[in-house]
Amino acid sequence: MTIPVGQPDTSHPNGPGSAEDPPAAEAPVETPDGGAPGVPESAEVSRLKAELADLRAQLDARPRRRQTARAIRSGLAAVLVVLAAFCLVTSVVGLWAARTTLNTDRWVATVAPLPADPKVNAAVAEYATTQLFTVVNVQQRLQEVLPPQAAFAAGPIAGQLREQVHKTVERVLASDRFQAIWVSLNQQLHQRALAVLEGRSDVVTANADSVRIDLLPLINQVLRELSAQLPTLFGKQITLPDLSSGEIPANLRLRVEEAVGVTLPANFAQFTVYDSGQLYEAQQAVVTAKRYLVGFVALTVVLLLAAFAISPRRRRTMVQLGIWLVIAAVAITVVLRAVRREIMEAVPEGVYRDGVDATVTMVFSVLRERGVQIIVIGVLLALIAYLAGPGRFPVWLRGWVRRGAVAAGRGTAAGSRIVAARGPGFVSRNLDPVRIGGVVVAVLAALIWSSWTSLFVIVILLAVYEVGVTLLARSHRSEEPPARTA
Repeated sequence: MTIPVGQPDTSHPNGPGSAEDPPAAEAPVETPDGGAPGVPESAEVSRLKAELADLRAQLDARPRRRQTARAIRSGLAAVLVVLAAFCLVTSVVGLWAARTTLNTDRWVATVAPLPADPKVNAAVAEYATTQLFTVVNVQQRLQEVLPPQAAFAAGPIAGQLREQVHKTVERVLASDRFQAIWVSLNQQLHQRALAVLEGRSDVVTANADSVRIDLLPLINQVLRELSAQLPTLFGKQITLPDLSSGEIPANLRLRVEEAVGVTLPANFAQFTVYDSGQLYEAQQAVVTAKRYLVGFVALTVVLLLAAFAISPRRRRTMVQLGIWLVIAAVAITVVLRAVRREIMEAVPEGVYRDGVDATVTMVFSVLRERGVQIIVIGVLLALIAYLAGPGRFPVWLRGWVRRGAVAAGRGTAAGSRIVAARGPGFVSRNLDPVRIGGVVVAVLAALIWSSWTSLFVIVILLAVYEVGVTLLARSHRSEEPPARTA
């Protein structure tokens, strides 16, 4: 059967338009969550989706936790740096105090130059002269020896004598002999003070409430003097140990009893002075300071190591350390100046205050130098750490320095080539002026550095210089071609 072209085939039972034709297949549309509409999800798919959501939440929370941990570490490192800086400065002060005040040799070396200071000399001379005239009462003695008609001259004469005594005291203080006495006196006093503070003194002992002073060593020395001056006082020649060296034997009480022939009471030559525990507190403070000073220094080191170990940005921690070192040094300096101001206010104005001020300045000179060194070190640490960072200015500065160093190196190399090529000829042509210039420089150096060691070094360098320029000139002349003759 022929079917016309363009006509639909209606003879087939399932042809187009037939009710029995199946509908065209539609492409499945996925839902945003990956499932198909109208199709129930299985339990496994639901579990996988839940795990995926948890993983995405964990990935989102990890940067936040990392940032939080980093911030906590940075804050903790900053706190440790502050503590370490103040501990370091305090340790320096403690070490200076321990080495200066608890060491007799260093203490004597610190106070030995005091009599040579003009302000200290004037203060001591004024005090000594005042004490002398107060005890002797020169004006009253002059009034007693002068006739009544000349009693009015006692005041002017006493004033002239006082001025002369003042000058004499100043000369004695500045003499080498008094310097030796001053050193020996300070050495003995410091040793005795340390013995009292450290509880090693047999003369002065302390407990929590009182101070007990034992004068038996003094009685021993008095008995020795009386026996030498009045041999018949005790009916016999007694022999007792000499305690002038400061060593007190343990059996001193027994030896005094045997020498005198009597039994001494248990509290003989002893008396108790109550001081509310002040001396005992000072002793305990010295013991505590010596015990914990090493631990305090060790704590400073531990704090520094912990700060850099915890810090996520060690360069920034170094900058913070430098800044806090400067702040701590300035803060401790302010405290020490306040203490010094209180000391000065307790001293009368005038020559005495000037003398005490000069003394404090000299005693604390080493500590002041240490404070300046800490400030300089702190500034350098902060500056170097900052310039090593990635900031815009440090990067620009490092590039500029690098370019400058390259240019300077090239210039130096070029100058060296020029000097190597033309220097020998210049020296050969101007040998005498070059020699004289070396002598002039050596004379100027000798005037600036006037010690014998410096002079010896300058002479050696001058000799080397003169020999060197002479040999250089001769070597250049030998290399020159001989002049042509006509």
